[in-house]
Amino acid sequence: MIRSFLTVSTGTLASRLLGFARDSMIAALLGTGAVADAFLAAFQLVNVVRRLLSEGALNAALIPAWLRVRDRDGAAAAAAFAGRVLGTVSAALIAISILIALSMPLVITVIAPGFLGSGTLDRAVESARLMLPYLAFAGPVTVLMGLLNAQGRFALTAFSPLLFNIALIAAIAVLLAWHADASFAAWMLAATVGIAGLLQLLMLLSQRSAHLATPLRASFDKEMRGFFAKAIPGMIASSGPQWLIVAGAIIASATPSAVSWLYFANRLIELPLGIVGVAMGTVLVPELTRAVSSGDRDAVAHAESRALELAAGLALPATLGLVVLAEPIVRLLFEHGAFGAGDSAATAHALMWLALGLPAHVLIKALSPAFYARSDTMTPLLATAKGFVVAVALAVLLGHLFGTSGIAASIAAGAWSSALSLLRKGTSKFGFSVDASARKRLPRILLAAAAMGTLLWLTAGLVPAGAHGFIDFIVLGAQIAAGIAVYGLLLQILGAASWREAALALKRPVPHDRHD
Repeated sequence: MIRSFLTVSTGTLASRLLGFARDSMIAALLGTGAVADAFLAAFQLVNVVRRLLSEGALNAALIPAWLRVRDRDGAAAAAAFAGRVLGTVSAALIAISILIALSMPLVITVIAPGFLGSGTLDRAVESARLMLPYLAFAGPVTVLMGLLNAQGRFALTAFSPLLFNIALIAAIAVLLAWHADASFAAWMLAATVGIAGLLQLLMLLSQRSAHLATPLRASFDKEMRGFFAKAIPGMIASSGPQWLIVAGAIIASATPSAVSWLYFANRLIELPLGIVGVAMGTVLVPELTRAVSSGDRDAVAHAESRALELAAGLALPATLGLVVLAEPIVRLLFEHGAFGAGDSAATAHALMWLALGLPAHVLIKALSPAFYARSDTMTPLLATAKGFVVAVALAVLLGHLFGTSGIAASIAAGAWSSALSLLRKGTSKFGFSVDASARKRLPRILLAAAAMGTLLWLTAGLVPAGAHGFIDFIVLGAQIAAGIAVYGLLLQILGAASWREAALALKRPVPHDRHD
């Protein structure tokens, strides 16, 4: 599992790094005014759809169902089942795209009520409509990626999302070189989103992955209705972090530039969350499904324990690093062009509060597969809904008192509400299996992360006042490198990680049905 986890995590890391480059260029191109708020509100809608369908979300429903059909009826029946899923998802998303396009003013008003009565609403509606073709391409892309993941073929699906960011970066580079007007630039970027989705689909089709889903046809028979009855709740639940950001944006839309500040702060949260979360959904769901189906309690405990260790090992140091180094990180990545010093300060304050919710997000990603593997998608959905309600309710109060930082704190509280709800439900329903090794390692991981956070805090004042650009890059890079080195060394000294064991895990052959 570690080998597959690292394959997916590496692809996700590459995609997230390109995403940072993309967002840094968007900040320089659009800044944080009305045009940026409108574009980012529309782009946020697309991001929710992306997370809803991809990055492990559809895996939660498709992989267990596909594996059951294959094991029960054979490969041909599994391909026919996948063909019906692919055809039905594609047809449904085309119809949904048309309906959303017609009702887009209402949709934007719901997710950004503060835009009502201003030109920002019209700009957001126009941008969102231009992005909608992406939705039609995202459906087949996600099904094909899920089928590849079900067979343990993780490499192609891990790296195909890079095309989305590459297409947008290329478009932004041209617009920056032409010194394009912000309104025209937002229009062109919105149109490029659909093209990026098409590129992903063409790449998967060029690898002949379509033969995994044949014959292709749309069907709403009893089997498909049952599949979607389980799939839709799981897909919504898997997009919990994005729904919480939407909850924050609903309140933030009444304050100029607040939507942009929250968006850019959340982008930094998505790097560690994506590395852990995507890999959890992509790798852990198939592992747990096989273990649960075979009734192998030891295999279930092993998968859940290693997932929790990996999640804690990445989430805890990332949280402390983002809290302590929020301002220099934001300044280095985003303070260019139209994105000023005031925007950096506001974004950094939001980032500090959002980062406190990162362990909760990762805990959700680690716990949810235990439900999905047992075909229970409603429990994670209810936990997500509870977190959404908590975030909105607190954002109304804290946003009024503390502005964007209060809204960010509300989002973090919503994440913890969801995580604790999921933990209680899982414990009462089937009990989470954490083995003795995990019980020994987790406190040591926490201690190593705390020591790393202390080091970063002690060195946080090393950046000279007013420093920017290259000096920021050198000092921040040295701090992060030192933090990683100290953390890794402490994990080894405390016995929380063994590099020899990790190397052996990477060399182990993958199971028979994996081909990458």
